Amino acid sequence: MFKRNGKKDPELIQNVSEGLKKLYKTKLFPLEDTYHFHDFHSPALEDADFDNKPMVLLVGQYSTGKTTFIRHLMEQDFPGMRIGPEPTTDSFIAVMHGEQDGLIPGNALVVDPKKPFRKLNAFGNAFLNRFVCAQMPNAVLESISIIDTPGILSGEKQRISRGYDFAAVLEWFAERVDRIILLFDAHKLDISDEFSEVIRSLKNHEDKMRVVLNKADQIGTQQLMRVYGALMWSLGKIVGTPEVIRVYIGSFWAQPLLVADNRKLFEAEEQDLFKDIQGLPRNAALRKLNDLIKRARLAKVHAYIISSLKKEMPNMFGKENKKKELIANLGEIYTRIEKEHQISPGDFPKLAKMQDILANQDFSKFQAVKPKLLEAVEDMLANDIAKLMTLVRQEEAAIPSQSVQGGAFEGTMNGPFGHGYGEGAGEGIDELEWVVARDKPTYDEIFYSLSPVNGKVSGALAKKEMVKSKLPNTVLGKIWKLADVDKDGYLDDEEFALANHLIKVKLEGHELPTDLPDHLIPPSKRGL
Repeated sequence: MFKRNGKKDPELIQNVSEGLKKLYKTKLFPLEDTYHFHDFHSPALEDADFDNKPMVLLVGQYSTGKTTFIRHLMEQDFPGMRIGPEPTTDSFIAVMHGEQDGLIPGNALVVDPKKPFRKLNAFGNAFLNRFVCAQMPNAVLESISIIDTPGILSGEKQRISRGYDFAAVLEWFAERVDRIILLFDAHKLDISDEFSEVIRSLKNHEDKMRVVLNKADQIGTQQLMRVYGALMWSLGKIVGTPEVIRVYIGSFWAQPLLVADNRKLFEAEEQDLFKDIQGLPRNAALRKLNDLIKRARLAKVHAYIISSLKKEMPNMFGKENKKKELIANLGEIYTRIEKEHQISPGDFPKLAKMQDILANQDFSKFQAVKPKLLEAVEDMLANDIAKLMTLVRQEEAAIPSQSVQGGAFEGTMNGPFGHGYGEGAGEGIDELEWVVARDKPTYDEIFYSLSPVNGKVSGALAKKEMVKSKLPNTVLGKIWKLADVDKDGYLDDEEFALANHLIKVKLEGHELPTDLPDHLIPPSKRGL
């Protein structure tokens, strides 16, 4: 499928995961290795990074309900779980599927080639002693893995006492996970300095970020509006993007609501969040493809930076002074590369971070520009990725129903506790009598005022009445199609009543069904 040196590659790529591995090893890794990419940005990718299940990373201050949220999703305790109002989770816990319950310590985890955590070894013992994998048989974990993180605290002391770079570890996970969920407590909304720093370190992953305003049942509607506004304002300052991050409001645990005023809102928000999480397995291949493209663009820019620095260095004397001068003027080098190669400013690494790392590098080991390596990555981005995209769509079409099952995801799937059950177009679903009959006498008055012929009104007459709802023609057209059950281009009294019932459903803010549900079919038309 992929060409190398103008010849057909004999190997046919069977799936997206294999294709990504092959592209990375043959085209991107040689460029990364040559220009010391792994010392500056991110460790080399391994097979497990391409094969692992979608991962969800939970981040938040202490006592915002991160561990309880995981328990709520799985409806089961997991090994090593501790919940309390004080900072209880002091470790990174990777909750994954396993045949038996058990805990795997960090040092054993990072030597397991089947787990995508080997490169965490670089963060040292202080981190590995605070990293475990909780394995257990659970239906939810068959599709996704969940990473629980230590509660973020406020104050300088906490940052120093961790013994490892907390923000850097989170950044490592952020690059590899499919969804990042930031949890906030509606009852005590406060964004500490460390939390602000953490959110900023996730800067390039806004597309993966979702925000949960948890424990929202502890406050009334008026307070909730104020808290929501304050949260959006705070996030706007920290994230620094014009786009608004999606915020889900609710109470994510299996306890009765303290203030039940906003029950409907919480149910709708929980359903939306569940749908988002359930879609992760289906979109996993696309996410990995997207992350590889991001990585390739950064690697390309990095190669230009390193080769530019190499070019500027003297061969013999004054190397140290020149190195300091180049680091100080790195911003100018960025601008020159940007203009010379038409690269977007957003593709460049953070200036301050790059300057810090360069200070400890030996510039004499840097390589000059190697066009062949850069051309291979360009070819990968221009041609190979497009072919893989086709394969992604084929895989998605082959497994359209692939989604997260089990746990809390089952509770609202079907039956009377499904979201929106018995509301809108679903009203009267369990009743023996036709639900439209309740208001039919009112609709009949209007119907007979239109002077029906042979018990039916024409489309033109019905339209005059229907447009009084002020709904757009596209919506009224759909209502007409649903109400004209026998498709004769006219409405009898039952069909006219049904049309008015559907108008009422839409005006109350509910969605119209794609097809007319059985319980809404007029009694005289049920034999059709």
